Amino acid sequence: QVHLVESGGGLVQPGGSLRLSCAASGSIASFSAMGWHRQAPGKQRELVALMSRGGSTTYAESVKGRFTISRDNAKNTVTLQMNSLKPDDTAVYYCHAFQFQGYWGQGTQVTVSS
Repeated sequence: QVHLVESGGGLVQPGGSLRLSCAASGSIASFSAMGWHRQAPGKQRELVALMSRGGSTTYAESVKGRFTISRDNAKNTVTLQMNSLKPDDTAVYYCHAFQFQGYWGQGTQVTVSS
């Protein structure tokens, strides 16, 4: 019914940048919130960034000032700009949308390593 597809992951050097994109099958304006979570091996999945329908944003303390979430309603996409990447940012990143129930993408791998 609702499909979310992430792209943009890959291997990057510490201090580098990546831009993740999430394409939704429907209008992202219909969701109460959209955002990004990540999960590293052996770790719990954690919230990275969230944007409400009204445009307010929430960031994990560990990424604040380095990551920026944005959206393009015309293209039905949400983007996570990731700067000053650290090895601790290595994880699978998942797009998430919420409207009465949650929807998840398949995830995209981000690896930060020298």
